[in-house]
Amino acid sequence: MKTIHLIRHGKSSWDDYQLTDMERPLKQRGIKDCEIMAPYIAQVGCKFTHTFVSPARRAEQTMELLADHLDTPVSWQIDERLYTFDCGEVLAWLRDIDNDIDEVVVVGHNPALTDLHNLLTGECLYNLPTCGYLQLQSSAKKWQQLKPKSSECLHFIKPKQFK
Repeated sequence: MKTIHLIRHGKSSWDDYQLTDMERPLKQRGIKDCEIMAPYIAQVGCKFTHTFVSPARRAEQTMELLADHLDTPVSWQIDERLYTFDCGEVLAWLRDIDNDIDEVVVVGHNPALTDLHNLLTGECLYNLPTCGYLQLQSSAKKWQQLKPKSSECLHFIKPKQFK
């Protein structure tokens, strides 16, 4: 079985309209939400062993802040392919993962992450909020076997639950 941990980046700032989408940082609420969410994400079993992050500044900053508020050190890789808003591209990326890896953490963007949840579970989640977390467990034995309705959502947590 394969486990997918999906984390949407924290709330980003639109204060500086000269920044490109890739350069936008987190706003104060996004920073606070990362601090709040880190222990709860760890508590439901996310170990951050194989973590991959979109190169967008807000996604990198989200992972940095989550890591700062975890009890154990974590490392991650930036992956250009995760700067996407298309769930088909994230699914293709997942299908390329080495089958020796059983769990991955993806820090990325909507609507890709919400749509990926909906595709893999067959459920209808309207929106994965900023800094929201989903844990999906798939019946697939190989990443290449990921397909619609092949997964179950074990955990869905969001910052508003803890405020």
